[in-house]
Formats: sequence, structure tokens, C-alpha cells
Amino acid sequence: MKIIHSQLLNENIEKAKSLPRKRINYNFHETYDANVQRMLNAMEPGTYVQPHKHEDPDKMEVFIILRGKALIVEFDDAGNVIEHIVISVSEGVYGSEIAPCVWHCIIPLEPGTVVYEVKDGPYSPITDKNFAKWAPKEGDPDCERYTRELINKCHL
Repeated sequence: MKIIHSQLLNENIEKAKSLPRKRINYNFHETYDANVQRMLNAMEPGTYVQPHKHEDPDKMEVFIILRGKALIVEFDDAGNVIEHIVISVSEGVYGSEIAPCVWHCIIPLEPGTVVYEVKDGPYSPITDKNFAKWAPKEGDPDCERYTRELINKCHL
């Protein structure tokens, strides 16, 4: 049995805080070949997840909030925001499922944000994500500005 408890969340939050990317995954799947990829994703404000979609192979992705608050944004092919949701235990909105082939990103809004993430497998770093060319790449100096603009567009 794999158990998700406060100590595990706390450990991963502390690790995420100490890393340059300000996020870390804790995998529950035993191998990257697993048909279902399950993980904790601990994220701190300031991390950047470049908008992407899971296409060819097509995969769905689910985010369930365990702690903190996060913004999930869906985009059209030109990078326009078409839908967004804030997931937060305190606000009673617990998760979101992203359909295959849909551009999306997740932005932590509070320190100590942790989501349980489920995604179709298997995982291959070469084909897992198709990154949006209309958004800054991770590490680009424009990431912080882009993230602020997304938060503002979603009226947060």
C-alpha cells in the first residue's frame, strides 16, 4: 500500500523550496513504462511549467489538489486563454482533468502547493509533452512576466 500523509507532503515541499526549479515530483509508479503515471507534484510560486499538450501519443492528465492553491489554464492553438480554474481545498474545488491534445499549464498560487497528478503512460521524455512555441521556454528570462500576465488574464 502506498500512503499519502502529511510527512510525505512536508518533505516534498521542503525539497521543492530548495531546488532552482521550485518543484519536485514524487513518483508512485514503479517504472516509466507503467500504463498510469501517478505522482505528487510539489510546487512553489515562481516555478514555471511551460504550456504544453500531450499529443501523439494522446494522453489525459488529472490534477487533484492536496495542499495550497493552483491555477490551471487551458489555451487554444494560438495561445489564447480559453478556460481556467483555481483548485484549492479551502475553496472546495479539488481538481481538474485535462483532455488529450489540449494546451495547458499549472501555476502554484501559494507556497507549499502539492497536487496529486495522474497521467496516461508510459512516460518517454522525447514524446511526453509538446511544448507551445508561443510561450517562453523554461529558463527564459520572460517566464516570470508571462506567468504574471496569465494570472492577470484570469483575474486573480
